[in-house]
Amino acid sequence: MSVELLNDLALFTLALLVGFEVISKIPATLHTPMMSGANSIHGVIVVGAVIIAGLADSPWAYVLAFFAAAFAAMNVVGGYVVTDRMLGMFKARPGSDKEDGK
Repeated sequence: MSVELLNDLALFTLALLVGFEVISKIPATLHTPMMSGANSIHGVIVVGAVIIAGLADSPWAYVLAFFAAAFAAMNVVGGYVVTDRMLGMFKARPGSDKEDGK
């Protein structure tokens, strides 16, 4: 294993641990609103996946770039889906008294 690979793995492991620690400290009532907003902003991950794909020079790098782009896209789309679902909870239901202005 090269030193560069070991450094990358150490950085990835530290990022996982810090992310887990931060997310575990958020109360359950705030978790969904916070995550839906954060996921929709994480479009920057898609940019990172595109950069990785541009630097790929081996079949493994192409596979990793594909998975990075796929997971990043799912993350962004999931953020918007959850946000839309949460906002739908605040809309008046058809036939309710609030809709009639009573």
